[in-house]
Amino acid sequence: MDENKDKACHHSLPGIYQPRHPENTVLYQVFQEYLETWITQTQDEGGYVPSHVEKDFRKYLECGLLCHGFARARCTCGHEFLVAFSCKGHGICPSCNTRRMAETAAHQVDHVFPKVPVRQWVLSLPKRLRYFLYHNPKITSKVLRIFLDEIRKQLLQHYQSDSDNPVKIGGVSFIHRFGSSLNAHLHFHCVIIEGVFVKDSDSQITFHKLSTLTEEDIQAVQERVRLRVLKSFKRSGLLEDHDVENMKTWNGGGGFSVNGTAHIHENDREGLERLIRYCARPPFALERIQQQPDGSLIYQLNKPLANGQTQLKLTSLELIDKLAALIPPPRIHRHRYYGVLAPNSPFRASVTAMAGQSLAQGAIEIQTTDKNDEPVEQEQENKPKRPPNRYLWAMLLARIYNLFPLLCPECGSEMQVIAVIQDKPVINKILESVGEATQPPSLSPARGPPSWDDYNQDELTDENGQSITEYEFNQCVSW
Repeated sequence: MDENKDKACHHSLPGIYQPRHPENTVLYQVFQEYLETWITQTQDEGGYVPSHVEKDFRKYLECGLLCHGFARARCTCGHEFLVAFSCKGHGICPSCNTRRMAETAAHQVDHVFPKVPVRQWVLSLPKRLRYFLYHNPKITSKVLRIFLDEIRKQLLQHYQSDSDNPVKIGGVSFIHRFGSSLNAHLHFHCVIIEGVFVKDSDSQITFHKLSTLTEEDIQAVQERVRLRVLKSFKRSGLLEDHDVENMKTWNGGGGFSVNGTAHIHENDREGLERLIRYCARPPFALERIQQQPDGSLIYQLNKPLANGQTQLKLTSLELIDKLAALIPPPRIHRHRYYGVLAPNSPFRASVTAMAGQSLAQGAIEIQTTDKNDEPVEQEQENKPKRPPNRYLWAMLLARIYNLFPLLCPECGSEMQVIAVIQDKPVINKILESVGEATQPPSLSPARGPPSWDDYNQDELTDENGQSITEYEFNQCVSW
């Protein structure tokens, strides 16, 4: 009995953290080998590598390497280990993107959303319009406002009241610039509270949970969004009159798609966190990239394409090219709050103060306002201070993977970070003492496309098995 109990306790303990080695992954080795070649090729072909893209790529090559700095953690038993710095990139770094995803979800579950039902609304637009959204943030914001406004109107149709009191909804929207097959596809994921907030008086607001929406409600939102977006593009001069009229006749929603099937119950906090992680996910999954014996790369798709294709076969330069197109421009918000959760909403502080608590048709006291109707902080002696919005790296890992990185593998005690090392001579001295590399992996220099002399000409054939000439080789060769 005691042995079984010990085994059960052992399995309930967090796992032991294993430091990652990004330099051993396929993605890192691709950038190490081909980044300089990709930059040179793009420039030689008349292209342009945006500075924020090149910066993000080079920062990724430094992420997780001890030679660029680290923190020292020590246990009371004397055991030590080193934790490398992250690059904090916003583009392709799998580690930093995963941390940001987990941190966003944890913050919104712990500090933003009360215990209320929510629904995920997804809007996808025709390919003809995506180009404008992808390259013009103002157009993107305008389409998102139309989408959220139509969701609000549909929710208000389910709220029956004769009162003239102001009615608000709330939610958070995520702007995705990528599709599931490493393609540029700008679309929207919105997590909207399925209910309305009504200002009953000057001192309180009340939450009213609404009846479950039907498929007809979702289709109604899709049709109104389609007409309003086309009208907006016509008014902005981005589409001609005849193009708009033609697109209105397209079948199957005219390329517009609104999905609202994902619904989370008010008490399913784990489900809410999983949903927000999905909405805040990185543009690709590192574990889906595999290298073939011939040097080509395979990216496994999470769902088949329309033609049944389940994987992409790419060269290293093609992979870098695809990833470069997915990196968002600087100073662009990944997610935006809406309604009562918006930063300038007078109700935000009151609603978010109820995070993790059930509203259940109850009234919420709102903070008083001054003469200019600006919110004034109320002092509450008995109210505990809320924890910081930013989560420690160790707590995020424990929350996601059930492993605590500061757990000593020798004695099981909690380790403490005793120093942060950034001075290069000190870094080298410590790494030499523990047998770690003091220099990062070197980047391969740029090289030109393959030449006729690099191959055995007798083995070069076309798709029909016929031998090709040197002229034909030079016509079809690529970097």
